[in-house]
Amino acid sequence: MDKIFNNTEVAFSLKTDTELDRAYFLFKMIASEPLVRIGTAVTNFAIKAHLPVEGLIRATVFDHFCGGTTEVDCLSVVDKMYTKGVSSVLDYSVEGKEEEAQFDAALNMTLKTVDFAKERQAIPFAVFKPTGLGRIALYEKVGLKHPLTANEQSEWNRVCERFDIICKTAHAKDVALLIDAEESWMQDAADDLVEEMMRRYNKEKAIVFNTLQMYRWDRLDYLKQLHQRAQADGFYIGMKLVRGAYMEKENDRAQQMGLQSPICPSKVATDDNYNAAVDYMMEHIDRMAIFAGTHNEESSYKLMEMMAAKSLAKSDSRIWFGQLYGMSDNISYNLAAHGYNVAKYLPFGPVRDVMPYLIRRAEENTSVAGQTSRELNLLKTERERRKLDK
Repeated sequence: MDKIFNNTEVAFSLKTDTELDRAYFLFKMIASEPLVRIGTAVTNFAIKAHLPVEGLIRATVFDHFCGGTTEVDCLSVVDKMYTKGVSSVLDYSVEGKEEEAQFDAALNMTLKTVDFAKERQAIPFAVFKPTGLGRIALYEKVGLKHPLTANEQSEWNRVCERFDIICKTAHAKDVALLIDAEESWMQDAADDLVEEMMRRYNKEKAIVFNTLQMYRWDRLDYLKQLHQRAQADGFYIGMKLVRGAYMEKENDRAQQMGLQSPICPSKVATDDNYNAAVDYMMEHIDRMAIFAGTHNEESSYKLMEMMAAKSLAKSDSRIWFGQLYGMSDNISYNLAAHGYNVAKYLPFGPVRDVMPYLIRRAEENTSVAGQTSRELNLLKTERERRKLDK
């Protein structure tokens, strides 16, 4: 297969010279672990102390990784990316809330993004986080099968109801819905709930998608068991496959509690696990739909090769590639230029509410070997190419 991801002219075709310079500067900063650590601590302090730093954050890291503060803000970015064939997933990236009013607000915002997706070809999916709709401690308690108090039970019923309202609406409007995965200790309850939604709303095709974080060594077995239940109960499986974004948190917690870590022992084991899940889903693509959320070039090439081997159209609606906005443009734009289905996750929300997401992105780029240096090399190549063209 031709190595298509090195074409920087296609990758950065939407970036002005100024935006290219800003991206280069940003990834240079992120490449320094001490800088990320200090920057994160200072930013957290500034926001908690209500210091006026939002303008600075907005002009740098926020605008690079986010579409805007509101869903309407995002539309100019959505339309611009779609001129190059890259779709968007509007991701209301507010997390870690604790109050019912905030969960209801997230429900309403998600319903609004379902409407947006219904109206716009450029937005093929809606998305939400389970902890946007309920407390993480409650998911954990339900997952452990601990008895709930009467108050907790009615609280959990409201979480289930929020899930159902969103999934029912997505099904009625024929909008595919991605449900993100989060920390392992809350995931069992979320998995059971998403499976129930699949059972209800994936009778004709995959509308509801769960997410598997393949840095967890138990996820392939989970997928195979889910497949058996789907065959028995007659529903389709939609699955977003990612490597995962909570590794340090997961390992620290396992160590503190004297538990076996849920994370694969090595990067190679994670890559093998990810590719095995892609293999399994492609073997059963007649009853599954796959959203391959990956910044890994080899995994992307592998999926492209499997599609070609099965004589599947590049635009087969059951197979999507996904990357985060502000990262891996070399994969997204080159895939789109070759006719594949590609969607960028486009986070939005108030600057201070989106900070946990942005901090995770910075930490992830620092900790994933080669991620930042690849971004820097590609940006450098494109800056040099443009200088030669002038």
